[in-house]
Amino acid sequence: MTEVVIPEELYYTNTHEWIRIENDLGTIGITDYAQKELSDIVYIELPENGKTFNRGDVLGTLEAVKAVSDFYAPVSGVVIEVNDNLKTQPDLVNKMPYGDGWLVKIKLTKPDELSMLLKASQYKEIITGPGE
Repeated sequence: MTEVVIPEELYYTNTHEWIRIENDLGTIGITDYAQKELSDIVYIELPENGKTFNRGDVLGTLEAVKAVSDFYAPVSGVVIEVNDNLKTQPDLVNKMPYGDGWLVKIKLTKPDELSMLLKASQYKEIITGPGE
């Protein structure tokens, strides 16, 4: 397997989403591992601005050449921005999953839920197994 990038400053879910926290705002995307597993992403269904959701709710759908996959809310919040660039360039998720390939930005409604998320080292164990 090719090397998977797992930035230390992010939080992760066991369903392969990441979230970057800045004050009470979170930027959500899918991990490098997830985009590699899906392969070429051709279409992304994103939620509406203003949508309220709970941790674990489906936020949207990623359609790749070989599979369709839902992506989930790592924490509860309200969508304040979606990445409109993905409408015409869904492959940004493949090219830059932690950069221009982000999916949605949210305002956290239950910041204490962050404690339920995984740190980079814990996420790495999920995808590679312990001790690697």
